[in-house]
Amino acid sequence: MTTVGEALVHLLESYDVDTVFGIPGVHTIELYRGLAGSKIRHITPRHEQGAGFMADGYARATGKPGVAFVITGPGITNTITAMGQARADSIPMLVISGVNQRDSLGKGMGFLHELPNQRAMLQTVAMFSHRIEKPDELPIVLARAFALFASRRPGPVHIEIPLDVMALQLGGAERLSSDAPIPHASAETMAELTRLCLGAERPVILIGGGAKAAASALQALAEKLDAPIIATTNARGIMHAHPLLIPASPSLKPCRELLANSDLVIAIGTEMGPTDYDMYGDGGFPELKRLVRIDIDAGQLDRHPAFMPIEASARETVEVLAAALPERRNSHSGVERARQTRDAAWAHIGQRYQGMVRFLDTLRDTLPASLIVGDSTQAIYAGNLYYDHDRVGGYFNAATGFGALGFGPPAAIGASLGKPETSTICIVGDGGFQFVLGELGAAVDERVPVIFIVWNNQGYQEIERAMVEVDIDPVGVRPSAPDYLKIAEAYGVPSKRLDNLEKLPAALLEAKARKTPYLIEIDEKLFG
Repeated sequence: MTTVGEALVHLLESYDVDTVFGIPGVHTIELYRGLAGSKIRHITPRHEQGAGFMADGYARATGKPGVAFVITGPGITNTITAMGQARADSIPMLVISGVNQRDSLGKGMGFLHELPNQRAMLQTVAMFSHRIEKPDELPIVLARAFALFASRRPGPVHIEIPLDVMALQLGGAERLSSDAPIPHASAETMAELTRLCLGAERPVILIGGGAKAAASALQALAEKLDAPIIATTNARGIMHAHPLLIPASPSLKPCRELLANSDLVIAIGTEMGPTDYDMYGDGGFPELKRLVRIDIDAGQLDRHPAFMPIEASARETVEVLAAALPERRNSHSGVERARQTRDAAWAHIGQRYQGMVRFLDTLRDTLPASLIVGDSTQAIYAGNLYYDHDRVGGYFNAATGFGALGFGPPAAIGASLGKPETSTICIVGDGGFQFVLGELGAAVDERVPVIFIVWNNQGYQEIERAMVEVDIDPVGVRPSAPDYLKIAEAYGVPSKRLDNLEKLPAALLEAKARKTPYLIEIDEKLFG
């Protein structure tokens, strides 16, 4: 017999969980009873929002669910922002919280950390939220959570355990097998899709984050179709430097023109949301003549109707389709269409953003196959418009979807913990960094070799520009920033302020050699 808390740790180990993020509190200490004797390491952030973002970054880097332990009340409300980001980007995250004892719930008696209805609040952002009322529910609910992560569109799942349940006895808790089916396309559907592909003269492929699992088969499909591939932000790194790849936002006019002139568009693992397809809010995305959507989530297919919606695994569908198509024998017009669109998109973003993309290129080329984790800041905005990374899933940020400031530093810490052998670079603005400055302490505690690049423009410059463009006097966009080198010194983190971008490669190599957290400050004025 073990307690529910001890059984939870044992079950998490059985699901290959090796890391949890959390801040212990009196409302979760029973969850920690079995942790010290387990193989699971515990990472202590400085804020529960940081725990959620670290779990997010860990999940993106490893492909495994990120797990967070948080207390009831303020602990879980602090984590909701990170859960919102994970839901927007389809990131598997398991958040386990406490809640007050069962006989007090909903009565408003004034208990510590009390909420009127914690689970009802979490149900609005989690894929599902479940309260453990009896000990023997625990293995069942965990099986349900991990089945969702493996077979459907992932996202955050919340499990709350009342204080009077955590210490109850639970015997023989073992991992339950799951037979949750992964949706797949029928033979008839694949035959029809193959027929559409064979009849297309100007096909184009759109890929989102859901296409990462299909990365190895996408090249064969694109080459057989002779189809340019437009990669959204979360798909960057797929088919790096391939002549058919267009690493540019479908919000850009040249990409939209390519799509408008196509006779078949195959959208794979992308929700086709406005932050990728209409980031300027001009409503100018073209009506597509023949749109095929391949997505594992029926709800996503319903939100953006298609000529041919296919609820199926991206990897399986792409592999089957690529195998069914013959080798392409034409003049390689797809390569030329891709080149023309790339050139036009590059020109479209303008010289200022081109300079920022070259900055990203320097990071990539100096530290190949690194993880580049971004916050909402100007260099990342530029990269989301146009940037080609060299690692599948190695470029991600919070400037799409939910758009949470403060995501970058804790997410980079989580990513580095998940992939310690890989260089991890975090790009964060001086404004966004102030949301999560304390997480430098977590980086020091764990000796994660994250290179924090502070993009300093003395405030929220992108918002200031937006205000000026619509004749609003800028207000609230110039918050003062600390001296980041002194902040780094206070945490014992080596740091450097660059006065010339030519010094960036040497600074990156020095930071990598340190094998500890490192901070580099860059003044945005260096880009003119």
